[in-house]
Amino acid sequence: MTRWTGLPICVGIGHSKTLAKLANHYAKKQPQLNGVCDFTRMTDDALDAVLEKLPVSAVWGIGRRLENSLKALGVENVLRLKRANLRRVRDRFGITIQRTVQELNGEPWLELDETRPIAKQVMSSRSFGQRVESLQELREAISYHAANATQRLRKQSLFANAVSVFIQNSPFDEAEFYGRTEAVALPAPTECSLQITNAALWLLKKMYQPEVYYQKAGVMLSELVPQEGQQIDLFTYSSCSNKSGRLMDAMDKINVKYRRSTIHLASEGIDRTWSMRRSFKSELHGRMERFAGGEIIRNARARKERVTNNKGKGRN
Repeated sequence: MTRWTGLPICVGIGHSKTLAKLANHYAKKQPQLNGVCDFTRMTDDALDAVLEKLPVSAVWGIGRRLENSLKALGVENVLRLKRANLRRVRDRFGITIQRTVQELNGEPWLELDETRPIAKQVMSSRSFGQRVESLQELREAISYHAANATQRLRKQSLFANAVSVFIQNSPFDEAEFYGRTEAVALPAPTECSLQITNAALWLLKKMYQPEVYYQKAGVMLSELVPQEGQQIDLFTYSSCSNKSGRLMDAMDKINVKYRRSTIHLASEGIDRTWSMRRSFKSELHGRMERFAGGEIIRNARARKERVTNNKGKGRN
């Protein structure tokens, strides 16, 4: 991963979640492990030697206050916590720390979450690159955030029942602070960017005040429900009951295949002078493409090297 993206990745393996987290932590501190630490291949003596080197604060769930309490009892490293008396630990710190000790001894008590929980809200918001005053620029920003939030919604196969919009100026401005949030319930659950954007722009019209230099805006989708089991509504508002569902699917496929916002709503604008400043963005940010079947479509570093080589040839 470091070679492909410039981002270091470490992997920890253990017989329990707590041990796996500790293995990951240890892999980051030991360069000779090349980012991979497998506690399951170590002997008991070798594992205890590693745990003795790690402070008790390295254990998942041990905060500063609990660390001080454990140190006061002489538990200064992970090995001592592993060998602590379970009954005394439970009486003093409760069932959670008792299970942590059991996990350190290789007894898994924390279940693996194989299914991702359904999101309760989806939100898109950013601070503006420059202060915004005109309604047109705010409309573009709200349209962009509404479409962006709806695209995230579709990625999770969810429908939204309500839309919220907020706008505000900076609390550090000399002018009086103005911030307002409005929400509206939709006629039926939907995942259509057109419908959600229309609702968001309607809310914006109610909130907008002239002569205010706005600094931030955002759109939040709430009361989310799964796509499965959606019924066709009587007034054909839901995207399950009209052509908008196929339209959104086509837009998402095009934007995934080429690049983000290749196709977008006209209300999002083109110039987007209100966009967030990105002068300090990493060179690799935004250039890294997705993994497709384990194969990288484009390698940002290789591209940079080709550009450098071409420049050098031009000078010759």
